[in-house]
Amino acid sequence: MVPEAIASLSDREREVLAHLADGLTYASIARRMNLSPHTVDTYLRRIRAKTKARNRVHLLRLAFALTPATEEPAAAPRS
Repeated sequence: MVPEAIASLSDREREVLAHLADGLTYASIARRMNLSPHTVDTYLRRIRAKTKARNRVHLLRLAFALTPATEEPAAAPRS
C-alpha cells in the first residue's frame, strides 16, 4: 500500500475504515452511517482497489494503521 493511495481515500472512505477498525460489521457500519450494507461493501471494494489491499485482513490492517490509537479506560482500583 503506497502512501499516495492512502492519501487518495475520501473522508467517507476513511470513516468506513474507522468503523471497521472499531470491529463493526458491514450492517452496523451501514446503520451508523445511514447507508445500505451494499453501499458499505462498495466503499470497502473501492478502498481495496485504491490501496491494493489483497483481502479483508489486509484491509483491516490498513484500518488499524489509519485509526489513531486510543487509551484503554483505567481499571477500577481493587480493594
